[in-house]
Parts: sequence; C-alpha cells; structure tokens
Amino acid sequence: MDTLRAELKALIIETLSLKVAPEAIEDEAPLFGEGLGLDSLDALELVVALEYRYKLAQLDEATSRAAFASVATLADYVSTHRQAP
Repeated sequence: MDTLRAELKALIIETLSLKVAPEAIEDEAPLFGEGLGLDSLDALELVVALEYRYKLAQLDEATSRAAFASVATLADYVSTHRQAP
C-alpha cells in the first residue's frame, strides 16, 4: 500500500504540475480545502488520470468525494477498484 500511495502522490504532482515534493503530501491530509488546496478542476484532471492509469470505471460524484478525501482514501479506493493490467 505504501508503494501505491507514493505512486498516487507522484501522479497528483505530475498531473497538476504542482511544485511540491511527494514526501510533503501527508497520507491523511485533506486533498481539498485546507489540505493540499485542490479544487474541482483539479479533481476532474485527477479522475481522468486515475481512470487511464488504473483502468478504473467512471467515478460518480458521491464516490469521487469520498475517495478523494486524502491520499490514504484514494489508495484504498484504487487498490479495490483497479483493473488488472
């Protein structure tokens, strides 16, 4: 799971062109609001990147909101729902 969390942090940084080191993103910190400070456009970009990289089914709004709470919740969601390569 630690490897997946590291991959997700790198994906977030790469997809959103953030100027932050992966280790600066805490696993349990909120991705939106007072945490990393992402917004709805960032969420849309991440959904597309996650669907492509991990072959996830389309995420609905309710699922996305819960899954994107933090890197930890996102890793849990991806590990449960990704398709085999």
